[in-house]
Amino acid sequence: MLFSKPKYEYIIVGLGNPGDKYANTRHNAGFRCLDLLIKEFNAGPEKSKFQSLIYDAEIKGHKVLFQKPQTFMNNSGAAVNEVARFYKIPSYKIIVVADDVTIDAGRLRIRKSGSHGGHNGLRDIIGLLGTDNIPRVKIGMGQKPHPEYDLADWVLSTPSKEDKEKTDDAEKRAAEAVKTMVTSDIGVAMNKFNR
Repeated sequence: MLFSKPKYEYIIVGLGNPGDKYANTRHNAGFRCLDLLIKEFNAGPEKSKFQSLIYDAEIKGHKVLFQKPQTFMNNSGAAVNEVARFYKIPSYKIIVVADDVTIDAGRLRIRKSGSHGGHNGLRDIIGLLGTDNIPRVKIGMGQKPHPEYDLADWVLSTPSKEDKEKTDDAEKRAAEAVKTMVTSDIGVAMNKFNR
């Protein structure tokens, strides 16, 4: 008996590092945003596949696949490319949610396409998909306290209490932005959430 592959309209990718020790770090904002969406839409069951944790969901009639790559941040592209190729999803239907330490804590920046902006997870995804035509929701985590501060140490640290309140709120708004991008249009999401 032949089984057809599930048809997904979008892949929603949350970026982060696997493991409890990274759960509350700046770099895991994408995972935390995805967790909000997984809970809201009762997505699942959770499956370990494509070097990822994946979850079936439907957002107001739109079939989506939530994906949390388990490859560690710098190799996220391998997992995303695997899913995109298997389900034949074009890059412009892959929404990536990631942290951004060049944006003030609590702010969002939604883009239809563009460079990786120094983010290694986005860099790897763009490199392996062979295009920067990938919509993304970037969650501001705040800049390093001074130029000499090691970037890896900064992204793998936890925000201050004040910044955490801002970033928690931003992660909720990022989830709302993803829903708007799926159900309406990225332009609408940009107008509403870019601030």
